Order: sequence, then structure tokens, then C-alpha cells
Amino acid sequence: MSPAAQPLPEGVQTHPGSDRGIGLFYTLVGVLLLTLVGGLARQQLLQADMHYEREQRQGLRRVIVPGPRGRIFDREGRLLAGSRPRFAVTLALDELGAEFRAEYRVVRDNYRAAAGKDQPTTAQLEQIARTSVVQRRLDSLDGILGRHTQLDQAALQRHFSEQPLLPYLLLNDLTPEDYARLVEQLPVNSPMQVFASSVREYPLGALMMGAAHTLGYVGSGESAGPPEDFPGNNLDTFQLKDWFGRTGLEQRFDQQLRGGEGGAIFRVTPAGYRINPPKVKITPSRGRDLVTSLDADMQAAAETALGDQSASAVALDVRTGEVFVLASTPGYNLQDFTPRATQAAVDDINARGAFFNRALDGYYPPGSTFKLLISIAGLRTGAFTPDQVMDTPCDGRIRIGNSWRTCFNGNESHGAISLSAAIAESCDIYFYQAGLLTNPDAIAAEARRFHLAARPSLELPALKDRSFIPDPAWKKNSGRGAWFDGDTVNMSIGQGDVQVSPLMMACFAASLARDEVFTQPTLLHDPGAPTQHHERTGLTRVQRDALLAGMEGCTTTGGTAPNVTNPKLPSYIPGLRIAGKTGTAQYADHGAKKNIAWFICFAPAEAPRIAVAVAVESDELGRNESFVGGTNAAPIAQKILKVWSDKQARAAATAPAGQTISFPLPSGQ
Repeated sequence: MSPAAQPLPEGVQTHPGSDRGIGLFYTLVGVLLLTLVGGLARQQLLQADMHYEREQRQGLRRVIVPGPRGRIFDREGRLLAGSRPRFAVTLALDELGAEFRAEYRVVRDNYRAAAGKDQPTTAQLEQIARTSVVQRRLDSLDGILGRHTQLDQAALQRHFSEQPLLPYLLLNDLTPEDYARLVEQLPVNSPMQVFASSVREYPLGALMMGAAHTLGYVGSGESAGPPEDFPGNNLDTFQLKDWFGRTGLEQRFDQQLRGGEGGAIFRVTPAGYRINPPKVKITPSRGRDLVTSLDADMQAAAETALGDQSASAVALDVRTGEVFVLASTPGYNLQDFTPRATQAAVDDINARGAFFNRALDGYYPPGSTFKLLISIAGLRTGAFTPDQVMDTPCDGRIRIGNSWRTCFNGNESHGAISLSAAIAESCDIYFYQAGLLTNPDAIAAEARRFHLAARPSLELPALKDRSFIPDPAWKKNSGRGAWFDGDTVNMSIGQGDVQVSPLMMACFAASLARDEVFTQPTLLHDPGAPTQHHERTGLTRVQRDALLAGMEGCTTTGGTAPNVTNPKLPSYIPGLRIAGKTGTAQYADHGAKKNIAWFICFAPAEAPRIAVAVAVESDELGRNESFVGGTNAAPIAQKILKVWSDKQARAAATAPAGQTISFPLPSGQ
């Protein structure tokens, strides 16, 4: 018998080599192994970036710190708005983790020992422990400074829930003495550190209250965020609050003045506390400075002259339109807004109406200053000539339609006069007739040509433009009926529905000085700015000479503002010829009737360099002889011109040998 045929030992069984159950088992195991390997490969290779990002988000935090705000200067480099250090003490909560845990155990054991029914929750125990630890730190500061400060528990818990990565502000607005004492006595490695931030400062303070509307103030708010190339966009981010402009130039140039954000990226513990040093640190940068066209000396002179009355003054460089003065009173001290205004300060400003910028947003009838526009309209249309005497001489009153119109208060009697004398003496009777000869449509068209129907753009936020030039079509379309001669004569002396602002009238004066119809004002200083050139007035030399003779006559003997050039007064400016025009008008302010006194001018009359407009409000009713442009507005302009003239004289005196200070005539003269 062969070996293959021998029987198997007892108990030994044989199975076919191709058992189907074993094959399926091996197949299933193989599939599972492939699935596992594939999953691992997918996690390790295809989703590696996702896991890395999750790791980063869990282990890293980003802190954004705003940069210092840029400074604002006047045209001569004097600081109008800067920043001062603001001292505070901050507490690094991330360095107190062990102390918090130890205090937690003490508080927990104390409550357990008390065996009360209402045991606090874990979250409540943690809150009590944190409060206790931070209060002890605050008490240690009070011991150094000799004060007693109670911790704001709500603020502390809010900080823990919203900004645990940022230092907690323990004490704020420390005096320099407090700062010095703490710097000397606090250990270098203490979690409490003296922190210096910056807040806005206005060095000239009360001297520039009338410029508060122009400079504006800042308020705190969230940071604008980091630049696009700042790393860590995918990380949880904490931002320190930044300052942003809320009014004036601070608001208009906020993006320029804001500093560049800096910050750091920190590793954090599972509890959320940071680990020093940071992985990335970027130093914040200061914002760009702003050089304005304002002249601090002239601005201060204007504000002193305006006093506390409701008034405004604007002064421009005739050639460039740069604004020397933009003053509105009553004003307010911007220092009251540093770092933030109290409710009492805001209530006081509101009560005085000091938030209102009268120079920019005050709209009034221009009064007799508008007679210059009537003169130009009439001369250009040929309605009358410079030497023409009107049909009805001035004897104090004239009949227009069914009513009598007076010259000022009915006591004037200018007789038969021509244009120059009518401007100098501000004869209403002359201009009633001049307006009727010219006609209202021609007057309105000329006013619009001089841009008196729309506020000129300026680098400031402003209220709604309320400038207005009426005409017969407007009156009819608005349902107010037909236009009468009475409307024309009202318009001819700057009354009725004509509405202009002090800024607009300053631009008007500057335009007349250059023999042009428009001046673009600006609050930005450019030492190399060229002279502006716009459409010419179209007056002949004879016509312009008559207009200028009347304006200069206004400021000399026999005119309505003779004290402006009176050598007997202390504010007299030797050798300065001033071309000006006074005005007084009545208007309604929220139903109350008020007066407005005007004076506009430019100087030197023979070679203009500066234009000024002053408007002073009064609560006196009716046409009051004691409240007029020559008495109430012109002296303010004179004080501004005095400072300007003195500065010009000093500049000429200090000019290098052989160099002369020239005052070129406007184009075409």
C-alpha cells in the first residue's frame, strides 16, 4: 500500500483547500485594512492643512493694537491737535492662573465647611476667586498711592468673558505723580504694569474754542483692523479700541490721521492665557500728520474779538483760497473731550448752542453787502452806468408801488449820488431803483454766476446746504404768487429770501478782489499753491474802479465803517487800504426775529491779499440804529487784519538783504 493511500490518524479531519468562508473573511479584512489605510492617508495627506489650521486656532491668539494718531498743525507748524500720554495700570490676567486656582480651592473649601444649603456652582466659585485675587492687587496699588478704590466686578467679569487675552485695566488717568510713584515701587516682574497710551490733546485749548468746529473731536471705537498683510487672519483676534474722528477735520481726514495697526500673535494655554514671548510682533505706526491753512494768531485774534456773542468770522488768502480763520462763537474747549466729554460738558455746550458752526452752516440774508452784487449785475446788463444819478434822489424815503420804503431808518438823506457814493454810504434809495432797473432775473443770474446759490465745498462735514437765491419763477412755482416790485427792492438790499453763509461771503469778497466770480476755499496748506483763476467778472476798468472806490470809501470818512481806517484808534493799521462793505439785515430764527450785522472786505485795496467776512447775530428786534455792520462787525474784521498786517511787516523786516516782499496785482489789473 502506498503512503498516500494510508489512512489518517483517528480524530484528524480534512477540508477542501478552497473553503469559501475563509476566503470571504480574508476579503473582508483586506477591505477594512484598505479603508483604514485610505482614511489615514486622507487625514495625513489630503486634510493636513485643515488639521494644522485647527491646531493653530486652538493654540494661537492674535492681538491688534492701534497706532498713535497723526497730528494737526497750523500753517506755521504750531500744534493744534496732538497726543499726550495717558497713564494707567493694567493687570496681566494670564500670569495669575496659579493664584486663581489656589484661591478657588480656598473659596470652595470655605463654602463646604459652612455646609449651607445653597452651595455656589463651579462657575460662581471661579468668579468669586477671580474677584478676590484682583481686588487684592488693587488694594496693593491703593496702598502705594494712598487711595481707596473699589473693583468694578461687572467690568471684570465682562472682560473675562469677552477679552481674556488682553490686560485688564485696573486704574486709569493717573497723574504724573502717581505714575512716577508706581514706576518706582512696582516690581519689574509684577503682573501689574504701568501702561502709557495716547489720547488727543489740544495745546491751545481755550484760545481756539471758536475753531473747535473746524478741528473736531475724536471718540473711542473698535480698531479698523489690521492691514491685509498682517498674519493670522484665521486666528481668534482681540482688538484694543482705537480713536476715530467724530467731527471736523478729525472726521474728514480720519483715515489719514489714524495710525497703522500693530500687534502680536501669542501661543495660549488650554485655559486661554498667553505664553510669552509672542511668536509674531509688529510695531504700530503713527498716522500721517495734517497741515492746515489756519493761522493760529489770526484765529485767536478773531475769537477774542468775537467774544461770547453768537457770531462768526472767516478770512481767506485771496490768491489761493486757503482759510486763515474759520471761527464760530460760542465755541467749546476740545480739552473737555479728552479722553471723553462728561454729560455735564455736553449739556452746557448744547445749552449755549455752541455745537452749531455758524461760519459754515449759518445762513442769513446778506443785507447791504449784497449791494455789491446788484452793482455788478446792473453794470454788466447796462441798466445804469457808474456815474449815473438815479431819477429819485435820496431824501430818506421813496414810494414803491403802494408802499413807502425808507433809507435805513428814515433819517438818511443822501441826495443825488452816483454808484461809488451809494456803495460807500449804503444808500437804500439808490439801490431800490438800481434793482428795479436791473430786474430780478438778471440779479438772480448774476448771483448764481458768483456761486452764491450753493455752498462752496470745504474739507469739513457740514449740515444741509440752505443757501438760496430767489427769482420770479421760483416764487410762482412754489405757490407764493406773483413776483412784485416789492420783492425786487427787498432783494436789492439783501433782504427777503436771499440766504448766504459767512464762508460764502468771504469767498465772494476774495473773488471780487481778484476780479473773478469764484473762489474755491481750502483748509489745507500748500506753500507752493498757485493763484486761483476762474471766470472774470466782465467789468470794464471804469466800472471796476467805481466799485472799488465805493468799497474803499466805505472804510474812510463819510462811509459806513470809517473807524476801520481811523488813525486815532489803537487798532489802526498804518498804510493799509481796506475795501469793504457793511450790511445789516433782519431774519427769522425758529420764529424769533433777529438782526444780523455784516462786514466783508479785502486788503490791501490796491493789491489784495486777504479777504474777510464777519457776521454777528443780535436778538434785538427791528431795524436798530445801534446794531449795524459798521459798529458791530467791522471792528472784528479790523482786528484780524491787524494781526495779518503785523505778520506781513515782520516777514518783510526779516527778509534776506536784497529780497523784497511783493504784492502783485490780481490778473488783468
